[in-house]
Amino acid sequence: MHLFEGDQGECLKADIISTVEFNHTGELLATGDKGGRVVIFQREQESKNQPHRRGEYNVYSTFQSHEPEFDYLKSLEIEEKINKIRWLPQQNAAYFLLSTNDKTVKLWKVSERGRRPEGYNLKDDDGRIRDPSTITMLRVPVLQPMDLMVEATPRRVFSNAHTYHINSISVNSDYETYMSADDLRINLWNLEITNRSFNIVDIKPANMEELTEVITAAEFHPNQCNTFVYSSSKGTIRLCDMRAAALCDKHSKFFEEPEDPSNRSFFSEIISSISDVKFSHSGRYMMTRDYLTVKVWDLNMESRPLETYQVHDYLRSKLCSLYENDCIFDKFECVWNGSDSVIMTGSYNNFFRMFDRNTKRDVTLEASRENSKPRAILKPRKVCVGGKRRKDEISVDSLDFSKKILHSAWHPSENIIAVAATNNLYIFQDKVN
Repeated sequence: MHLFEGDQGECLKADIISTVEFNHTGELLATGDKGGRVVIFQREQESKNQPHRRGEYNVYSTFQSHEPEFDYLKSLEIEEKINKIRWLPQQNAAYFLLSTNDKTVKLWKVSERGRRPEGYNLKDDDGRIRDPSTITMLRVPVLQPMDLMVEATPRRVFSNAHTYHINSISVNSDYETYMSADDLRINLWNLEITNRSFNIVDIKPANMEELTEVITAAEFHPNQCNTFVYSSSKGTIRLCDMRAAALCDKHSKFFEEPEDPSNRSFFSEIISSISDVKFSHSGRYMMTRDYLTVKVWDLNMESRPLETYQVHDYLRSKLCSLYENDCIFDKFECVWNGSDSVIMTGSYNNFFRMFDRNTKRDVTLEASRENSKPRAILKPRKVCVGGKRRKDEISVDSLDFSKKILHSAWHPSENIIAVAATNNLYIFQDKVN
């Protein structure tokens, strides 16, 4: 594994990583942060003399994607923080990605320049205009090699379509359209058209006092371009079909797990809010993350989830203090591995959890500076509740709730994971013999 770390001392708020995303081949990995920057890492090619050293990720390009803005009508600051990044499949030598803050989605082109033209007729090599009277012969410009430059240029800016904060963007499998979702509405965009979008979901009540739920996440199906899902703060997931109607206010499937009355408490509604929803690569399943659990649903069975995994059940008794320090509102993400057999999600104390769906085994691992030496092997961690603590266990009372793994990503085909811990990015991979 290797670590890209932020400042050693006090972490600047702008450096906190807010999203992590591999591209479709896994050759590139993008992170966005609260300062509006996007950093792209590229995997090095395998070298002949060190074949066992599989490619490491190194910084490829860094650019400022969003700037802080001010909404003068509402007297509100619009943060530059990058909420989500989504890659488009590569069509040519350049790479394209969508990034969004609370209000504006941008399409970026990231391309390489390795040669520059020289020998213009009207300009000299420094770019100054030549005196026409001194030009006695025509030159044919030639391309000369130069140091490789990686340029990021904004190709499209999709703005002014969201009254509320954007929480999700998702590229459709037709690669012509994408959607952006905020608390109450989902819009459908054409990647070529910036000045209009189509509203496909609107859950805003006529009277805002009757508002009972908000949209928390949305995603397109990986291979059916007419199907998408969105989750809500009430713990429900709606699957919609865009062929049925222009406005998908009526869902075609509704997934909800009936609540166990014995577990009912003051916090039930807060902890049942879904913070992330992800389709499996196969498109047969979807996974949802709420505060304490990860659930895997079969798209053909709406009544209850197929599998439920406890992420940190030992926090059930701590909900009161987690409510007081606002941690209960943390939005954890979840990811599938390339073959949909293992799922991963984050927890506190820089712990992250992996669940093997076939063997039903699970493991808790820690992303921390102490064990971040290259090629270090991660030791499984255990949390103990009450009673006697074994020597390598950590007590639930000494967990650090300010260190949390909210964002992570899994390489599309290999066992390489990227985990964001505050302002540090950890990349772990299977150990190579």
